[in-house]
Amino acid sequence: MLDLGPVWLSIKVATLATAFDIVVGAPLALLLARRPWPGRPLLIGFLCLPLVLPPTVLGYALLLLLGRRSLLGGWIELVFGASLVFHWTGAAVASAVAAFPLFLIPARAAFLAVDPRLEDAARLLGRSNLSVLAAVTLPLAWRGLAAGVVLAFARAVGDFGCTLMVAGDIPGRTQTASLAIYDAVQQGDDARALGLSLVIALVSIAALAAAQGRDRLPEPHL
Repeated sequence: MLDLGPVWLSIKVATLATAFDIVVGAPLALLLARRPWPGRPLLIGFLCLPLVLPPTVLGYALLLLLGRRSLLGGWIELVFGASLVFHWTGAAVASAVAAFPLFLIPARAAFLAVDPRLEDAARLLGRSNLSVLAAVTLPLAWRGLAAGVVLAFARAVGDFGCTLMVAGDIPGRTQTASLAIYDAVQQGDDARALGLSLVIALVSIAALAAAQGRDRLPEPHL
């Protein structure tokens, strides 16, 4: 029987990574979509760097940042009593960083597409900035945000190089589906490699289908 443990771990890792990307990426996307300010192109380039860096280079940078000998890694271990390196949470961090641009880019484009006149009209009617965001901006930007969520989740599910560098390939602990498929191929276990590949493909297709099913979007309420 096919062991689906790596698949469940991949889903758990991808879910946590996507949640992180939403929480951090949505406010950043909104900030980067507003009026130009000095340093904005440089910040956008830096945030999108994971798209062009080799995954192993990105993973090595995270390893240096989160390792026990680093200031941040040492602080995390001191406060939480655990290290992110060679732990499944490290895989989540690695996947979140690798997938971040795939959420940020469509989210920023979605906010850029919102007509500022509609937001101004809502403010003239007495709505606060937070109310305008909830009632006008987010409903109008929903399609782009949903696309970013799906792309980030799919990227996180399939991450390999960055996860391998940060979390390692430890069966039962940090071995995600991508790592398990690689190990199966290396061991000549084609049946396991094919089975895990099909399951991961189905998970990705299901996520894409769920996003496509959202044809009717919420309307802004002025």
